Amino acid sequence: MKKITIYTDGGSRGNPGKAAIGVVFCNERDQIIKKYGEYLGDGLTNNDAEYNAVIFALKKFKALFGKAIAETSEVEVKSDSELMVEQLNGEYKLLEPRIQQFFIEIWNLKIDFKSVKFKHIPREKNKEADKLVNEALDGEAGAKTLF
Repeated sequence: MKKITIYTDGGSRGNPGKAAIGVVFCNERDQIIKKYGEYLGDGLTNNDAEYNAVIFALKKFKALFGKAIAETSEVEVKSDSELMVEQLNGEYKLLEPRIQQFFIEIWNLKIDFKSVKFKHIPREKNKEADKLVNEALDGEAGAKTLF
């Protein structure tokens, strides 16, 4: 494994409200190799969900492929959250303590990789990750209304 692209998205219905993440791993040819949608819980903001998606993605990469492969891999995380990407790239200030904690966790996770870059992409180029967020949110809503 040399280069992998990870599309991430997070969403919150209510902001704060019920939140979920979507993560899509792609190979060098941008073909999907793994994808995940996870419900996070209630009372979270959109930004909480966006950062949690990146944290999940980096942890999941190491769990799937191991630390040795992570150390030789170049990862590009693509997200439609301009705020988060610019914060992670050091272009925007981190004003909220909660966001600072997310930043520190991601910074510490990056150490295990050859490189991790963050790129902002338009929402229409992040459809699969967005779909996973909505499926996770819809699944949670459906599960609570069965009885």
